[in-house]
Amino acid sequence: MAAAARAAAAPATAACRPAERGLRGGADDGEARQLLQHLRGAALGAGHGLVGGADELLEVRLALHARVLVDRHVPSVLSRAVTTWTAPVLEGRIVRLEPLRPEHEDALWEASRDPRTWRWLSVVQPQTHAEWHDFVEAAIASGESGTELPLVTIQGDRVVGSTRFLALRPEHRSVEIGWTWLHPSAWGTGVNVEAKLLQMAHAFDVWGCRRVEWKTDASNDRSCRALEALGATFEGVHRNHMLVRDGENRDSAWYSVTDSEWPTVRAHLDARLAQKVM
Repeated sequence: MAAAARAAAAPATAACRPAERGLRGGADDGEARQLLQHLRGAALGAGHGLVGGADELLEVRLALHARVLVDRHVPSVLSRAVTTWTAPVLEGRIVRLEPLRPEHEDALWEASRDPRTWRWLSVVQPQTHAEWHDFVEAAIASGESGTELPLVTIQGDRVVGSTRFLALRPEHRSVEIGWTWLHPSAWGTGVNVEAKLLQMAHAFDVWGCRRVEWKTDASNDRSCRALEALGATFEGVHRNHMLVRDGENRDSAWYSVTDSEWPTVRAHLDARLAQKVM
């Protein structure tokens, strides 16, 4: 059994030798030799241990280059405890965003009936109450699990659509805004502008985000123009990014606002909204 383990580990050991020689070339003290011995032992492991050895090899090489010790027991920035993000009611002058709850289901059903709302969404429009119930339940479940934060968009006393925070990355202070849809009667009324303003304000000012991002179908000219009008920066297109609806290909256009851009973007959106509420 021991012979078999050595034979299985031989390719990994051989693969490490060029890098090991490179490390020897720049390491002439006892500490470096001890690190290399540790790496050699890791490379002789089996299964997932080999992956750990590769990670350690890169880490040690960088450490030796910088003439610092590697302490794998010290937490990195990615292993620090982070606060769980939540979204309360976000209220502006035109719109109110409320966390999605089961009692919103019927009003959202009424708001979602126009096929134009679903032209660019990634799923086929639910056609029955049962399908709609499943759609809403899945959104609520994403909120309860903490993977997304779904919100209901309310204009006055009428539910007109929905939006979400998704791709929550508090460890990087980054978030995506998406799954946004509105009944066509709310298009051009300032509802979308203020909803985005409220969401960005919460992300940057409350969560301390460094980045807020959006992705949209690259063929959706209306959405792309709306994001550019918000002041978001176009970052490029991911080709063949998603299969949507009934298997259609989607190229996704990406946009973002960073924390350094946020004050200018906020002033721009405040000015746009002032014209809507005059």
